[in-house]
Amino acid sequence: MKTLLQAPIGISADAERRWEENYRLVTQDSGRLFLMAGDQKVEHLNDDFVGGTAADDDADPEHLFRIASAAPIGCFAAQLGLIARYGRDYPQIPYLLKLNSKTHLVKTAEQDPRSLQWQSMAQVRDFLRYSRIRVVGVGYTIYPGSIYEAEMLREAAQLVHDAHQLGLLAVIWAYPRGKAVGPREQDPHLIAGAAGLVACLGADFAKVNPPLDADGKMDAKLLGEAVAAAGRTRVICAGGSETTAPEFLQRLQDQLELGGTAGCATGRNVHQRSLPEAVRFCTAVHAIVVKGQTAEQASQLLEGPTP
Repeated sequence: MKTLLQAPIGISADAERRWEENYRLVTQDSGRLFLMAGDQKVEHLNDDFVGGTAADDDADPEHLFRIASAAPIGCFAAQLGLIARYGRDYPQIPYLLKLNSKTHLVKTAEQDPRSLQWQSMAQVRDFLRYSRIRVVGVGYTIYPGSIYEAEMLREAAQLVHDAHQLGLLAVIWAYPRGKAVGPREQDPHLIAGAAGLVACLGADFAKVNPPLDADGKMDAKLLGEAVAAAGRTRVICAGGSETTAPEFLQRLQDQLELGGTAGCATGRNVHQRSLPEAVRFCTAVHAIVVKGQTAEQASQLLEGPTP
């Protein structure tokens, strides 16, 4: 596993101490992050939460918080408004505030993606002061290649700077997308460019989609270019649509070992399961990301009683 990151320079001693505490908490001293993503309530509306492979539990937003409170995750990412409604009952969860989001109703073919910040960092500061819950960081999505990339990059850069001044971690979701990108969204070279862009923004983690080879298949080794381009910014991969647990765990192990990534960010593969199944699944993911176990070892945790 990689060594622990150092806090960014240019912040106060108190902010540096808080940043280090938050980083050690979410990575559990492993240098790797298991981020549970709950921002799909906006991004995909109700498509991920009702019907298909989603468990009946998933219709209720509180299902997300029940999982995050019972499972060994690094942090739980969701919009501030949702956390404000449920956080009082689940104060022990390490929260990451997702500060921009958009729905999937306007397709890229109709208009390049544009997702701007919902809350100011002054509002985040007030939330930290009065909420009495553990907020460890903020998150923001950029779409390199969109005609709106300039305003998103400006917001992201300021958000990263302001988050560090508060001792918070900054995670940037980086998805090349727009008419200029076309079908190349998961091209390995383009994914690497997006990861390097996140490094230039100063973020602590870059969340990217796993790259695809020329045949449209995932190859964990292709992540090496993105990890190198990101430098001291850690790269974590999006989990994608729901798949079988053994397939997910093997893919995760390959991304970590062959691709050199530093964790994962997954939503649907977690919350579309029932609470007992979701907790067991998270325990298996945690075993790989934080404890360094193999997919075969972690798969044994999928069976039996809830941990």
